[in-house]
Amino acid sequence: MRVLVTGGAGYIGSHTLIELMAQGHEVCVLDNYTNATPAVLTRVRALSNGKIADFKGDVRDPAMLDRVMQDFAPDAVVHFAGLKAVGESQQKPLTYYDVNVGGTLALLHAMDRADCRKIIFSSSATVYGEPDYLPYDEAHPTRPASVYGRTKLMAEQVLTDWATAAPDRSAVILRYFNPVGAHASARIGEDPKDIPNNLMPYIAQVAIGLRQALTIYGDDYDTPDGTGQRDYIHVVDLARAHVAALDYTCKTCGARPFNIGTGQSYSVIDMVRAFERACGQTIPTQQAPRRAGDIAAMQANPARARAELGWQATHDLDAMTASTWAWQSANPKGYDAC
Repeated sequence: MRVLVTGGAGYIGSHTLIELMAQGHEVCVLDNYTNATPAVLTRVRALSNGKIADFKGDVRDPAMLDRVMQDFAPDAVVHFAGLKAVGESQQKPLTYYDVNVGGTLALLHAMDRADCRKIIFSSSATVYGEPDYLPYDEAHPTRPASVYGRTKLMAEQVLTDWATAAPDRSAVILRYFNPVGAHASARIGEDPKDIPNNLMPYIAQVAIGLRQALTIYGDDYDTPDGTGQRDYIHVVDLARAHVAALDYTCKTCGARPFNIGTGQSYSVIDMVRAFERACGQTIPTQQAPRRAGDIAAMQANPARARAELGWQATHDLDAMTASTWAWQSANPKGYDAC
């Protein structure tokens, strides 16, 4: 299939490109490089020994979208392009609605104009909010606690309504838990442009000496060690879920959400200890109050993805931390060394 990947130069997008190409799909990237660099695609091309069509542009730009659709003529779209920082979303709500919801609307309009009927959407487990029960299944009520989560839920609803309005449309909604890790080559990985918003890259930057200590936000949650618990998933497993979702769109129509996680949760302290095993050194930490929008624990029930997508995670916690350290230690300044 010919697959357009919006935000394809990003962390998850770049790993997904490799998995798509490994299965023989032709790929095209649309990215504005706000949170990425063209050097990523250079490395992906080298790793895959394949061709990648690419366009620099914004997913909210109708003229650019029409150009991409005309030149590449995709059979399906994998939609990563968006903003993802919970804290920032509270400070810049209109920007998050504009990019995450407005960008999705613009993309669907362009797909309709090009008669492209299949989309896989990068959503988030933050759509669930405070849990009524754990692990979350897809039937759990959705009441996100942050602007970011609300923009993802709103985009999900747009996609669902779009997919159900015509009998030949398919939208697969992947609700990610917490992606971590890096490609086995250590050539691509997570490279935040500023202070990392996520735990694992922050730990890695402390380990490499770029930051002095990891700040742990909240040690009084109702969890075994008082720190927040999350379901972490290796980025390669997550990338492979997109390939499975693409296959699924060829067999089914309508909209369907799937949890993409391991079903196992780890606390902040668990992650620090695992990373210490990987890098062979102590990670300095300091305490701070809870952050607005954070919840105590998140954990996936991935049974639907196993049953319907034929997908399940295969990398364990030590593989996640070891691959992150391999990437960070080989690329201490990320892609800036390119």
